[in-house]
Amino acid sequence: MAETSGQVEQLAASVLDNLRRQHDWTELQILTHSPVDNSPLPRPLISGLPPRRLYLHPDDQIEMLKAYPGPEGRIPETPAVEWVLPTHLAEEWTLRAFASVFDSMPPPAETAPGRVKRLLLATVHADSTVVYYFMHDGIVKPRQN
Repeated sequence: MAETSGQVEQLAASVLDNLRRQHDWTELQILTHSPVDNSPLPRPLISGLPPRRLYLHPDDQIEMLKAYPGPEGRIPETPAVEWVLPTHLAEEWTLRAFASVFDSMPPPAETAPGRVKRLLLATVHADSTVVYYFMHDGIVKPRQN
């Protein structure tokens, strides 16, 4: 992982800037401590609101289709707060390290008590390119088409 807390904080600031300027996210903040119990997080996390919903977990998709049984079966595009884990391409991560991040995350407000099912992994390259991947906590069944 990154060597100093200053490097990790700079990495988080760089990803936050990318989300704000390139992807139009709002309500962005870098968290170093849990908003639930103020315990330190293993890594800084970014929370923010994207301009539209990024992803719908298959379990949530089924529940929303039941709640909105309209003729089109359309699910509202209301954005939801997303969690982002800033990383650098040169870092070596283990499953244990990712699990510690998921363990430290506060439960989602809309379904509390519970556990965050996924986060957005932001991987920064040396040339400042940022690539985003969904990282799930556990195995996820395929989406329904």
